Amino acid sequence: MTRLRTFAYEFPRPAVAVDCVLFGFDPEDGLRLLVIRRRQAPFADRWALPGGFVRLDADGEGGESLDDAALRELREETGANVAYLEQLYTFGAPRRDPRGRVLSVAYMALVRTRDHHVRGGDDAAEAKWTPVERSGGGKLAFDHDAIVELGVARLQAKLRYAPIGFNLLPPTFALSELQRLYEAVLQRPLDKRNFRRRILAMDLLAEAGRQEGVAHRAATLYRFDERAYARLVHAGFNFEL
Repeated sequence: MTRLRTFAYEFPRPAVAVDCVLFGFDPEDGLRLLVIRRRQAPFADRWALPGGFVRLDADGEGGESLDDAALRELREETGANVAYLEQLYTFGAPRRDPRGRVLSVAYMALVRTRDHHVRGGDDAAEAKWTPVERSGGGKLAFDHDAIVELGVARLQAKLRYAPIGFNLLPPTFALSELQRLYEAVLQRPLDKRNFRRRILAMDLLAEAGRQEGVAHRAATLYRFDERAYARLVHAGFNFEL
């Protein structure tokens, strides 16, 4: 017979949730954020970030990891399978959730929007992409505007020293698409000649044919060469744009 272990705690324990800042990119629409319309209270019918509570086993000793909880919530509420995920920050203001003391571990995630048709599911009545610049201003539920603001700042900073931006592009892309991505995230124009010179000098891109079905001159397509990047990092290379 298995004996159940019991513990007595002097202090009450808060609940733990995850919330995800999921970014996508469209060459025409720029940097976009995935939001869901909440099905249930609190903040029913308000737009929010996808997320939810971390699941525990019945005895409270097991359950899912934080990363697994974030990926599950994204799948259940939006149908998205992300290309990149990283922990962003923990939000723990005492009254951030009207249901009680809830600590939220925020994540930043990236997805190739062309690979997925998002849909609302589970606790989300609807899911949609919205331009990042239109997502804040106190419109989102809970403290999600602050989470988005931090997510944008992290993406802007990390894009300069790590090649995570390729997770927002299709597997093959033109240099013009890559430049538009950087301009959309950094929110400023970049010199075309200088940008192309610097990115090609890194030797991280492999040619992958030419554009098809275009009226103008077909541009060369490229792909991010992960093996080349791994070899360069091993030799002491630092990505910097």
